[in-house]
Amino acid sequence: MSLPLAPSPVQMADSAHRIKFGTDGWRGIIAEDFTFENVRICAQALCDDMRTTGAARRGLVVGYDTRFGSSRFAAAVAEVAAANEIEVSLLSSPTPTPAASFAVTHCNAGAGVVITASHNPGTYNGFKVKSSVGGSAAPEAIVRLESNIAAVITGASPVKRTSLAEAQTTGRVATLEISEPFLEQVARLADIASIRRSRLKIVVDAMFGAGGGYLPRLLAGGDVDVEEINGDPNPAFPGITQPEPIASNLAQLSALVQRSGADVGLALDGDADRLGVVDENGRYLTTLQVFPLLAHHLLRGRGERGPIVCTITMSSMVDRLGEEYAIDIHRTAVGFKYVGPKMLETDAMLGGEESGGYAFRGHIPERDGILSALIFLEAMVASGKRPSELVEDLEAATGPHVFRRSDLEFEGPRRAEIEARVADAEPDEIGGLQVVEIDRRDGVWFRLEGGAWAILRFSGTEPLLRMYAEARDRARVERLLADLNALAGL
Repeated sequence: MSLPLAPSPVQMADSAHRIKFGTDGWRGIIAEDFTFENVRICAQALCDDMRTTGAARRGLVVGYDTRFGSSRFAAAVAEVAAANEIEVSLLSSPTPTPAASFAVTHCNAGAGVVITASHNPGTYNGFKVKSSVGGSAAPEAIVRLESNIAAVITGASPVKRTSLAEAQTTGRVATLEISEPFLEQVARLADIASIRRSRLKIVVDAMFGAGGGYLPRLLAGGDVDVEEINGDPNPAFPGITQPEPIASNLAQLSALVQRSGADVGLALDGDADRLGVVDENGRYLTTLQVFPLLAHHLLRGRGERGPIVCTITMSSMVDRLGEEYAIDIHRTAVGFKYVGPKMLETDAMLGGEESGGYAFRGHIPERDGILSALIFLEAMVASGKRPSELVEDLEAATGPHVFRRSDLEFEGPRRAEIEARVADAEPDEIGGLQVVEIDRRDGVWFRLEGGAWAILRFSGTEPLLRMYAEARDRARVERLLADLNALAGL
């Protein structure tokens, strides 16, 4: 039986203020912004879009991570979809986002929803929408979704509901176990046999998230030694600010790699769609080193060819590789909702963004931290080199590059003021380097003389201004960041 949901006008107006999709879905603070009412509003809006586009007849996959309430929020989505007469494959347990995305293609579904806030602090949860090809919903789909959300809030398309138990009884909602098909898929895309024979000592930090256990399972049965830490789910993410695999959150991993004499440390974020790497000396490799390293392996180690798609915040080392191997490099705005479609359009062999999310041809056009970890290990095994030596090889091909990102928090009411200041910025030089070009497709990107660059852009999910800079040496990077800070007035 379908039960209409009729929030009061005050509640509906409040919901309209709270639901806003950013670079990858909508995220909010649990019980304050991210409520069952708002999740159901988003679910109804998606169901309306699926009926309009014809995707409804193919069904919906619903997955979730290990955060507070994620399984119940996922059940709420399934209840709404079932009441809208859309068949649902509800994943049976907390699942990495790349596995849930793969499930959409595995089931030939019309769309997917993943309840996850990825790398955000534990107080957050989120609603990610996946396309029928397993990638992030494209910008035009998000525009339609937000329009539908407005219609739901105003009562033009009221939320329909049924109970999960009833939907399961009628067969409208079926439980799906996807871990084994997903593991088989990623194992086909990397040289698992060689990695298992390598005798590498690997430390994995699952950061208490949905990726716990996946890499040990993939690499079991050989001579490789895999030790996993923080593999048990804990939605509070103890000891770290947030489950983001960046240097400030990986002190435990770095120390253990050094203490145990491991060859490499690998970290997955909360929903396992991002990868962080620590070298054999416990030194964190930036994401702007890891992505070119992966590209270098695919081009030189595997001999693959094809375009590379990356965001404007990715290292210019990628451009140097493009020149060396005569391949096209396509730059997009930040977010896999831009990267994924461009990968499909160009048949790209690799896609990535500065946040540590990388995608590979033959898989889904979406970030996959687990497959990225396997490809990184494959690069080590194929070359016989440790991570620091891979960096040396890369820099021999591209020249040295130093990168740093700095995130500046600001009070919400100041956003318009800061945005206006950033939008109007037209400096002749930054950090002592002449500005060659200004690109405003996502924040403000400054191309500088000598191949350096700097960017100011706002987070799509948090009150943060992100500053990025890359140059030939660290002193120059620090000068660039100081000037960006001054431009923003923070």
